[in-house]
Amino acid sequence: MTTPAPDARRYHALPSPFAMKRGGQLHGARVAYETWGQLDAVRGNAVLILTGLSPSAHAASNAQDPSPGWWEEMLGPGKAIDTDRWFVICVNSLGSDKGSTCPASIDPATGEPYRLAFPELALEDVANAAFELVRHGLGIDRLACLIGCSMGGMSALAYMVLHPDSVRAHISVDTAPQAQPFAIAIRSLQREAIRLDPQWNGGDYDIHLVSDRGGDSDRYPEMGMSIARKLGVITYRSAMEWNGRFARIRLDPEKREDEPFGFEFQVESYLQGHAQRFVRSFDPNCYLYLSRASDWFDIGEYGGGDIMEGLKRIRIARALVIGVSTDILFPLEQQEQIATGLSAAGAEVEFVALDSPQGHDAFLVDIPNYSRAIGGFLARL
Repeated sequence: MTTPAPDARRYHALPSPFAMKRGGQLHGARVAYETWGQLDAVRGNAVLILTGLSPSAHAASNAQDPSPGWWEEMLGPGKAIDTDRWFVICVNSLGSDKGSTCPASIDPATGEPYRLAFPELALEDVANAAFELVRHGLGIDRLACLIGCSMGGMSALAYMVLHPDSVRAHISVDTAPQAQPFAIAIRSLQREAIRLDPQWNGGDYDIHLVSDRGGDSDRYPEMGMSIARKLGVITYRSAMEWNGRFARIRLDPEKREDEPFGFEFQVESYLQGHAQRFVRSFDPNCYLYLSRASDWFDIGEYGGGDIMEGLKRIRIARALVIGVSTDILFPLEQQEQIATGLSAAGAEVEFVALDSPQGHDAFLVDIPNYSRAIGGFLARL
C-alpha cells in the first residue's frame, strides 16, 4: 500500500453561489492555500502570494510538508520573505487543479466533472476568491503586502482595483497590466495544440493525473499538452539562456531517435524531458481556462480603456516593481507601465530592472538578485 504524500494544504469554502465575472456561478467551491509564520495580534503582518499559471500553493517547505516548494529559496526563516516576521499565505488559483475548484472538479449539480461546463474564468475571479480567503477565512482586513508573480501579478492588480484599501504595499514580479499580442499568440498556439489533439475529445478525456493516482490513461491529450508545454518553456527563457546552455550541441548517436526527423540536438531532448514531467501533472482543461483568463485580463477596463487610468484606481502606499530585460513574454516596458501607473496613483514606487539571462523564469532561478530586491523592500516596510 502506497503511503500518501504529506500535504500542508488547507481549504476555504467560498460563498455559495460564487458569482463569476463573465457570467455563471459556482456552488460549493473552495480554494486551497498554505501558510507560514504566525499572524500577529493585530493581524497586520500578512503577506499574500498569488502564483503563476501552474504552481500550487506549496511555495516552500513547512512542518506539514517538508518537500521543497516552487519558491523554496525565497520564503522561510531569515530569507527574503522572512517568516520570522511575516505571516505568509500562498493561495492556489481558482480554476487550478492543485486543490482549488476547477474544471476537473465535481459539479455538485451533476455529480460529474465540470469539464467545459465550468463557467468562463477571469483573473478577477481568481482575485475575488483569494480576497474571500483573506478577509473572511483568515479575518485579515488589510494585507501588509500582496506579491504577484507572472499571471499572479495580473491577479494581484485585479485584487487591488476591486478591493480598494485592502493592501498596504505591493510587489509586482514579471507581470503585465494586460496581455500583449505576442503573449496572446503564444498562448493561443498552446491552446490549439491541446484542442487539436484527438484525445482531448472536446474536453471529455480521462481526468487522470500521475501526481494523484499514478499510472497512465489511454484517453488523455498527452501530445497536445507536450507541445503546449514546450512552447511555454521556450518563451519562459531567453535566447541568451538557450545559447549559453545548449549552443548547437548534438546528442550522442545512441541517444538520438531512430526515426525520420527525430531529435538530434540536446535542446530538443531537454524540451521533451521537461514536457514529459509536466503533461500529466496539470489538467488540460484547467490549462485552457487559466490561459484564456490571462489573455482576457486588462487593467485598462477599469480606466475607460486606458491602462494608466486603470492603474490610477489602485490605492496603496508603496510598491516594488521588478522586471527582466530578457523577458519576451512580459517585456520590461510593461513593468515600467505598472511602475508609472502606480506612482501616478500616489504610491511610493521602487522600480528594479534586472539583466538576468533566464528571461521570464528568472524569478524562479535568479534567487540572489530577486532576494536582494524583495528582501530589501520588505525590510523597509
